[in-house]
Amino acid sequence: MTPYQTLLQHYRTLVDLRAAASVLRWDQQTQMPPGGAAGRARQLATLSRMEHELHTSETTARLLEAARDAADPASDEARAVAVLQEDYDRATRFPAAFVAELTQLVAMSHGIWAKARAESDFSQFAPVLAQLVAKMQQAAEYMGYDEHPYDGLLKRYERGMTTADVTRIFDGHRARLVALVDTLSRQPQVDDSFLHQPFDRDKQRAFALDIVQKFGFDMSRGVQAVSVHPFCTSFGVNDVRITTRFYDDFLNPALFGMMHEAGHAMYEQGSAQELDGTPLAGGTSLGVHESQSRLWENIVGRSAGFWSWALPQLQQTFPQLARVSLEAFVKGINKVQRSFIRVEADEATYNLHIMLRFDLEKDILTGKIRVQDLPKEWNGRFEEYLGITPPDDAQGVLQDVHWSSGLMGYFPTYALGNLLSVQYYNAALAAHPSIPDDIAQGKFDTLLDWLRVNIHQHGRKYTAAELTQRITGGDIDSTPYMDYLERKFKSIYGL
Repeated sequence: MTPYQTLLQHYRTLVDLRAAASVLRWDQQTQMPPGGAAGRARQLATLSRMEHELHTSETTARLLEAARDAADPASDEARAVAVLQEDYDRATRFPAAFVAELTQLVAMSHGIWAKARAESDFSQFAPVLAQLVAKMQQAAEYMGYDEHPYDGLLKRYERGMTTADVTRIFDGHRARLVALVDTLSRQPQVDDSFLHQPFDRDKQRAFALDIVQKFGFDMSRGVQAVSVHPFCTSFGVNDVRITTRFYDDFLNPALFGMMHEAGHAMYEQGSAQELDGTPLAGGTSLGVHESQSRLWENIVGRSAGFWSWALPQLQQTFPQLARVSLEAFVKGINKVQRSFIRVEADEATYNLHIMLRFDLEKDILTGKIRVQDLPKEWNGRFEEYLGITPPDDAQGVLQDVHWSSGLMGYFPTYALGNLLSVQYYNAALAAHPSIPDDIAQGKFDTLLDWLRVNIHQHGRKYTAAELTQRITGGDIDSTPYMDYLERKFKSIYGL
């Protein structure tokens, strides 16, 4: 075997250990009984320790060096070695004991968070969150940073991006976003009551699954289940899973949530088959990943063209919608209002939810905000950012799963994904002007094929910055996103 093939054989053991842990986490969030929490935490800690020790071993270092020396600098092999070297350098910053402890803490905290959220009682979650914050502070120190501790966490999800970069991007469109939301909020109230009535869960699931399969989600390589918080996970290019949550009296969460997670899943399924089991498989960054989910959920899934095709089918599934016109339906699903739940927020207010979390996380990490003060800080800043105050912890500080999963530094990627979704869609539209007409006919392969060729197939071969430069000729930019929002909502609201 060549040095690269030997390295790859070694690396696939790491992939298998990670996949085994992911299966356990999938089970934990979809069907594990509450009594299994302690045992599952121990199992995950064991797997994470084994994976970390193998990843950071002298064997890995030796194989990396040999493969790097032998690879053609212009080859995909060299790219794969470079990505694995970067992963190795990051992993070696963390002691194995720290990784195992954090994994066990996260596994235990999920159930505590879920119960606290169900009972809307932050005090139940506060003690374990304090432990998690301490671990995140340690993680930031292990990762290292030049200017702000948050840099150490952010780089785990967006290679090369700093806290200052995110701040600049957010500040660059915050005022324009606030102005748009203010303008829209002064318009006559949109009637979306037709979305808030009884909808059979089985029919919701069947309709949404049919839509995402038409988008391109391959159910021969994918699965859908139910969880408290929707997510997508991948055990390889050919085993990608999504979850949804359903409401008996609200259509939006399941329908658009499944579109969102299918966007993530199609990105994972779109990695070139030859990349499976290599360091290049999967999404290159969480911002790029989020661009795919938001593109399918919003740019496609909330467009008038899409619903000119899909609404008659939805009305057949739910006859109570038969009298709802296309114009009223599109206006209803795009209703702009200051609301509490991030994952159900409209496009215009969504990034404000992210900016709030970004600012809170920075202050939590530096100790400016104490964990026990988070509900008060959350509510105060929510009032400042969105003009409303959450009525309870479940609709406020407890709504997101991320902190219970040890995912601090993750939230900015959602807003970055919104910006990139429009930049990428505009590039696809420039290459194929027929895409809107295709969508209006229920034809999605023109768009998906462009995404496959230009984004999905490359996996982690290019960084997010390199990929965006290749596609758009520039860097991440909030201007196209704001242009899109203003054009869309002024049309919908007749402004």
